Amino acid sequence: MKDVISNSEYMIEIEDMYKIYKMGENEVRALNGVNLKIKPHEFVAIIGPSGSGKSTLMNMIGCLDTPTSGKYYIDGNEASQLKDDEQAAIRNKKIGFIFQQYNLLPKLNVEENVELPLIYAGVPLAKRREMTKTALERVGLYDRRFHRPTELSGGQQQRASIARALAARPPMILADEPTGALDSKTGSEVLNMLKELHQEGKTVILITHDNKIAHEADRIVRIMDGEIVFDSSVDGDKSQVNV
Repeated sequence: MKDVISNSEYMIEIEDMYKIYKMGENEVRALNGVNLKIKPHEFVAIIGPSGSGKSTLMNMIGCLDTPTSGKYYIDGNEASQLKDDEQAAIRNKKIGFIFQQYNLLPKLNVEENVELPLIYAGVPLAKRREMTKTALERVGLYDRRFHRPTELSGGQQQRASIARALAARPPMILADEPTGALDSKTGSEVLNMLKELHQEGKTVILITHDNKIAHEADRIVRIMDGEIVFDSSVDGDKSQVNV
């Protein structure tokens, strides 16, 4: 799939999206008519309790799944019903993923883990080594590049996953509960790093169940039972209770 020149002011556009799972004779509407628009360079938190649909929505934004119906555009390109290889191409080019459990491969060292997506993207050796070095220096882990994940602390592993997300220089960072496995001090460091990336021009989308963490973003989108029930700036969200 080739990119088209987009006149859209939005990086993400979701129109009347449904994701329906059949459970025997019953159906579960994980997404129930979702509409969402996110501009480039926004810092948005998507928040909801377990089972609310936030993980399903994250999978749609990250081109990890396709909807039952509805439309999804990323940078003006329609991406709702792409084939697996076409979705992979968008992920490699447009999106850097940060996961709660890091998803580092234990048999590879830090440098190899960060470099792996660049190999899949077909980046030549010299270029990908340069890009990997830059990403590891950005998160302060270049001196640990030959260590394996099991030789790192939780915070260092998460920084390695951030370096992996940054290596291909994508315009969007999609962070799924990035502080969930970390202590409060290390979690704050990771959130500060996300803020810095936003200030540097990245679009940052943070998935969380924690109201306090959501308030670190500039905009909060609340989802419940597969529907968006609140969408406003942080200043417009008066809730002080974790959901």
